[in-house]
Amino acid sequence: MIKRWSRPNGYRSVMAISLPLVASMGSLTLMQFTDRIFLANYSVDSISAALPAGIASFACFSIFLGVVNYTNAFVAQYTGANALNRVGSSVWQGIYFSVFAAVLVASFVFISGRLFDMIGHSPHIRSLEVQYFNILILGAGFPILGSAMACFYTGRGLTRVVMFVHIAGAIVNIPLDYCLINGIGPFPELGIVGAAIATVAASAFIVLILGLFLFSAENRSRFGTWSNRAFDKELFGRLMRFGLPSGIQFFLEIFGFTFFIQMLGRLGDLEMATSNIVLSIESLAFLPMVGFHIGNATLVGQAIGRGCPEDGVYATTSALHITLVYMTLLAVFFVFLPEPILYLFKARYYSPEQYAEIMNLGVILMRFVAVFCFFDALNLIYSGAIKGAGDTRFIMWTVAALSLGGMIIPVYIAIEVMGAGIYTAWTLASFYAGALGMAFMLRYRQGKWKKMRVIESRSVPAEII
Repeated sequence: MIKRWSRPNGYRSVMAISLPLVASMGSLTLMQFTDRIFLANYSVDSISAALPAGIASFACFSIFLGVVNYTNAFVAQYTGANALNRVGSSVWQGIYFSVFAAVLVASFVFISGRLFDMIGHSPHIRSLEVQYFNILILGAGFPILGSAMACFYTGRGLTRVVMFVHIAGAIVNIPLDYCLINGIGPFPELGIVGAAIATVAASAFIVLILGLFLFSAENRSRFGTWSNRAFDKELFGRLMRFGLPSGIQFFLEIFGFTFFIQMLGRLGDLEMATSNIVLSIESLAFLPMVGFHIGNATLVGQAIGRGCPEDGVYATTSALHITLVYMTLLAVFFVFLPEPILYLFKARYYSPEQYAEIMNLGVILMRFVAVFCFFDALNLIYSGAIKGAGDTRFIMWTVAALSLGGMIIPVYIAIEVMGAGIYTAWTLASFYAGALGMAFMLRYRQGKWKKMRVIESRSVPAEII
């Protein structure tokens, strides 16, 4: 253990690059978490509508987010290969794709009404869902563009900048969120609409700060972040070749999760509200660990770029140890002490009878989340490793097969055909999480990723080749 701490790509290296990303994801999670708490205390309808509409909007732009996030692998491998002149150009290809994605995603506002009609939630919930969805989808270009810009830092392992920017975004979002929801001071009381406006405003602020850093004089000189702004057809094509499978995989995961949430809404408003609360808590555990997913992908990508895949193996093992310890501690907390965290979502609008039902159901669902924790660790670390090398097609097809065959179809049949309840749906979701984690672990152990590369050989110095 002591030896692994001090070695390159050991615990210290993994934590140095991942902990700022954990803090970044933690700040984003905190924004979502406080948003849910504010809405839960504002009205039952608001919290019932927020998660389905929020996850639906995220599903609509997740494929584009997955593509631009793959800019990280290009930056990492070019950095490992010491081809710094290609780093700025890689980021610009992500920026160009982000602009295209922003326009395309915004068009979903024209079909939002029909979309939520198909979902079939209660009319009063459906109205709030459409309002929340439309604002988030019109502002979706900001998180996509911000992700492309952030890859300039995460791909090089300089993750503290991203951390500070996202913390600044949270500092803007949380008080603005509270004021716009409840009508504090000069702000009007907008409820769920105010929550959406605050989210978009924080995302725009993050893009502004990242842009100022990206185009600093030092970065323009060293990485060509302005001089290499030309559209590069060949580089853009490779970003699409490797990034599109990554984007499709991300979309399929989000779509499966979205479908699961919408199907739970068919079981009743109380079941949906409780599931939304528990899933919000689950995201508090899961999303910060995405920092280790990105950090490990970066270390593996850099190792591949410099021609030393075994360095990536060492980093992956180190990252897995850390995430398993974290997830195990959370699982113990979720099983034995679920009530304190569930209590944070107690709204003044709940009757004592409603609150008692939510607490009783929530305690049981928290045990399902404890099961998720272990397999989420396998999923995040092993998929990060093979994705950092370029094995995106396998990830895409695996998620497609398991999402459709392991969750979407079984959950639909269970609820709509067999009339099963909420526990059956959550059991099927647990099996899906387990299958996904095991599949990525087996693929990683096959070792095919060690021979992959996303950058062109001519960018790699001769001594590395």
